[in-house]
Formats: sequence, structure tokens, C-alpha cells
Amino acid sequence: MSAKADHYDVIRKPIITEKATMASEANAVVFEVAMDANKPAIKEAVESLFGVKVKAVNTTITKGKTKRFRGIRGRRKDVKKAYVTLEEGNTIDVTTGL
Repeated sequence: MSAKADHYDVIRKPIITEKATMASEANAVVFEVAMDANKPAIKEAVESLFGVKVKAVNTTITKGKTKRFRGIRGRRKDVKKAYVTLEEGNTIDVTTGL
């Protein structure tokens, strides 16, 4: 498997929410990442895929909610998010896609 395919396994998709849009004003981008991804791997993946310099990576794990569907209880998956702060002068436009 190539190194680029590994980077796509680390970064799943960009998250476009109101909070993520507020973060983009502070030169940060929010991605959904693999649960086993660590901060150095996330930094390397973002730098190689988008060609930008990363200043910092902060991660958070959101626990999945318990929901009911047709009377059957189920549980949504846990999600790991990475708030990637970019160096000055670097930008990523997540609305265009990869």
C-alpha cells in the first residue's frame, strides 16, 4: 500500500459545522480521523495531502449517542475529530473536496 493511501486512511473527511466554520476564522480546519490515529500521524497526513504547514493538532473523541430506531435500541459510533491549526499564510478550502 502506498503512503498516500495511508494518509487517506488517517483522515476520513472534513467536518463542516457552525463550530468548525468558527475555527476556520482562527486558521484551523476540523477533520474526522481514524480512532487509532495519533497527532504526529494526523500532522504528517495533512501536510502531505494538502501541501501546507501545520502548527498544532488538537484531538477530541465524541462518544456515540444511544438512539432508538423502530423500537430497537442502538448506538452510534464514537467519532474522533482533529482540530488542525495551520501556520500563517496556509489555507485549506474544504468545500472543494479532496
